[in-house]
Amino acid sequence: MVQFILRRTVGAFVTLFLIGAATFFLFVAAPSDYASLACGKDCSPQRLADIREALGLDLPLAQQFWDFMSGIVTGRDFPTGHCSAPCLGVSFYSGDMVWSTIMDRFPLTLTLTAGGAVVFLIVGIGAGMIAAYRRGTLVDKVATGTSMVLSSFQIYFLGPVVLTILVYSTGWMEDPKYVPLTRDPVGWFVGMSIPVCVLATIFTAQYTRMARSSMIEQLAEDHVRTARAKGMSRRYVFLRYAWRGSLIPIVTILGIDVSSMLGGAVVTELTFSLQGIGRLAVDGAVNKDLPLTMGVMLFGAFFILVINILTDITYAWIDPRIRLS
Repeated sequence: MVQFILRRTVGAFVTLFLIGAATFFLFVAAPSDYASLACGKDCSPQRLADIREALGLDLPLAQQFWDFMSGIVTGRDFPTGHCSAPCLGVSFYSGDMVWSTIMDRFPLTLTLTAGGAVVFLIVGIGAGMIAAYRRGTLVDKVATGTSMVLSSFQIYFLGPVVLTILVYSTGWMEDPKYVPLTRDPVGWFVGMSIPVCVLATIFTAQYTRMARSSMIEQLAEDHVRTARAKGMSRRYVFLRYAWRGSLIPIVTILGIDVSSMLGGAVVTELTFSLQGIGRLAVDGAVNKDLPLTMGVMLFGAFFILVINILTDITYAWIDPRIRLS
C-alpha cells in the first residue's frame, strides 16, 4: 500500500512540474507585455526599463524559467520584498504576494467544496441506496423523480430563488457570508449553509441515480445471489456485500466532481457575492493580473492532483486488486 501511494505521489509531482512549465511558457508567449501590465498606465520608458530589470525580463528565457520554478520551492526576491516559498509571484493589481492572497481566500472555497461534497454524498448516496433497497415502491419512484427534477437546476437560477425565499421575502436567514470556523463555528455554519446546500443540490441528483443503479447492479452479482441462497438476510447481504462493491463507480465520479467543484465555486461565489478562489480567478482575468491568474491556475492544478491521489487511495482501500495491478 505504501509503494502504491508513493508511485501515485511521484507521478503527481511530475505532472505538477509539467503543468508549471506549460503555464510559464503560455505566460511568456502572452501577447500582453509583462512589464507594461506591471507598470500600469502613464508608464515612463525609464520606469518600464527598471521594472523589466527588477522582474528579470532582461534575462535569457531559460534563466527566467529557472527562477520561476525554483522560486516555488525556495522563494524569490522582488523589489517589493522577499517572497517566501512557495512563491507564485506578486500581484500587479494589489501588490500583495499571490500565495498569501490565495491562502486568504482558500478557506471559503474549501468550505464550499468540502461542505458541498459532504451534503451531496450523504443525501445523494443515502437516497440512492434506499431507492435501490425499496426498488419499485413509492419510495423509489419519489427519489428517482425528485433527482430528475433537481438535475435540471443550475446554480445561477437556484441561488437567487433560494435567496429570495429564505432571505429577502421571509427573513428566516441572513445574507450568506464567510466567518472563519475557528472564530465563530455557529456563524461559519449559518453563513455558508445556503451556498453549500445550493452547490450540493446540483450534484445530489446525479449521485442519487448513480447509487441506485450501481446498487441494483451489485445485487444481481453472483456472489450476492450466492449469499442470499445460503440463507443470509437481505439487509445483511445489502450492507455487507453489495454496498462496498457499489462504491467503485461512485468514487470514480466523486474524484472528478470534487475537482470540478472548483469551477462550480466560481459561479457560486459570484451568485452569493463571496470572496473565494473562484472570485479571485475572475478578478485576476478582469484586471489582467497575470501572476495572480498563473498562481490560481497552479494552485487549482495542485488541488486537483491531491484529490486524484486521495481517490486512488480510496480505490485501493475498497478493492485491493487495484493496488496490486
